[in-house]
Parts: sequence; structure tokens; C-alpha cells
Amino acid sequence: MDTTASSGPTFRDATDSDVDALVALIESAYRGDSSRAGWTTEADILEGQRTDPQGVLTVIKSPDSRLVTVERDGAIVACCQLEHRGDHAYFGMFAVSPALQGAGLGKVIIAEAERHAREVWGAEEMHMTVISVREDLIAWYERRGYRRTGRMTPFPYGDEHFGIPQREDLQFELLVKSLM
Repeated sequence: MDTTASSGPTFRDATDSDVDALVALIESAYRGDSSRAGWTTEADILEGQRTDPQGVLTVIKSPDSRLVTVERDGAIVACCQLEHRGDHAYFGMFAVSPALQGAGLGKVIIAEAERHAREVWGAEEMHMTVISVREDLIAWYERRGYRRTGRMTPFPYGDEHFGIPQREDLQFELLVKSLM
């Protein structure tokens, strides 16, 4: 892909009309064969859906949350959720189009999310949860200053809204980064 002809990313809050495109983006980044084009795939550990239109719409409508849509040349290529939780912000629903993964776009998005949380909300920390067996993804976040806390939350086995687990050892680990 020739990125020289491409403009830089633009950031905006998602709207109701973005729901279908965002669901397709998130699913393509994490589930099924299309996700294998990128490195963030969860296809080997989870099958089924990653999210659905109602889940995306809930984030868009939440008063303490932003679903940031990232566009390049007029097309939605990435997204992330930012939720204001008092002295910290939560970062989630992060997806980059598999065709664009590995080119630095994710670094730009997370830096913008951290800037917003710090400068607009006054958040002192950014929190996120990552499936603990995703060592490559956790290492990527560690290179960006996040630290593992060892604080685990059980994976919601039996709730297919989160996918169909292909392993019995899934849990979420809290990662934290100071923004001050």
C-alpha cells in the first residue's frame, strides 16, 4: 500500500450512522480469517462476535464515553473507546483495519487518546484490560508505557456476546499508564 499519497488520520466522535461500519471494522480486526491479515487477531482463542451494533451504539450514546472514529481519505480505518472514570480514563474497543496494522497508525491513535484523557478530562492514568494470553499485544502496550498490574478479571465464559472461547485459561489483565 502506498501511504505517501494518503492524508493523515482525522479523528471525530462516532455517530449512529457509523455503527455498521464500526462493527465491521472491529470484527475484521479481531475475528475470522480477515483478522489474520493483521497481528491483533484473536481468531485462535475466540470465535463468534467481538461486538454487535447494540454494543457499539451503547458506547456512542454513553454520556461519559467517546467512541473515536479514525478516518483516512474519507474511510473509517480505526476506532477506540475512551471512557471518563474520574481520576482515570478507560481505553477500549481499539481496532485498526488489518490492512493498515504494523504501519504506526495504532501508535498515533493511542497517543491522541492519552492526550485527550489528560488535557480534556484531567485524567491521571489510562486503564485498559487485555486478554492475559495475548503476550504480543501486551508487549506492544508495554512499549508504550503501560504496565501489567497482575489484577485479573474472569473472562465471561458462557456469554457469547464476548465470543466463543477456544481455550479454558482466558482472563483479562488490567494494564495502567500514568498520564502525568
